[in-house]
Amino acid sequence: MLNAIEVILICLVAQAALTDLAVRKIPNVLILSGLLLALILHLLSGPPWAPLSQWLAGAVAGFFLFLPLYLLRGMAAGDVKLMAMVASFTGPLTGLKVAVVSYLIGGALALLLLLFSGRWRQSARNLALICKPLLWRMLGVPLLPVPLVPSASVGGIPYGVAIALGTLAVVAGPHL
Repeated sequence: MLNAIEVILICLVAQAALTDLAVRKIPNVLILSGLLLALILHLLSGPPWAPLSQWLAGAVAGFFLFLPLYLLRGMAAGDVKLMAMVASFTGPLTGLKVAVVSYLIGGALALLLLLFSGRWRQSARNLALICKPLLWRMLGVPLLPVPLVPSASVGGIPYGVAIALGTLAVVAGPHL
């Protein structure tokens, strides 16, 4: 049976996923209220060091697990903050599990969206544009610096959905 903290977390990520689908944005007020709620619940339900060991360590771990994709422009800042909120509820170890499952779900979701939208050819061209200079360089061909030509984006995915599904799988999965 799910405990109250897990039910609250699932409700928050479900709201984030629905908002991400509807307006392609995860509201900061949802994330901040989730972080505050997680802190309060850790203060009330755990040992005195739980806020530091679970809440803060989880939030930092969740944030830094998704930060590289944000820096590579692979996801939005709201997704990174949402993962930090999820990990603040679950703690760093379970947060890592949620992040890995969310990465896998997000990758599958991205492939499905590419196939169904018909933009997989443009995606392949973009990937070739990025990888071609690296391949030539690995083969020892000296390359002159060239300005990066902007290519047409193939669109983004609502990663809040992947995080919500990953959270549901890791948090509620063992209870089924």
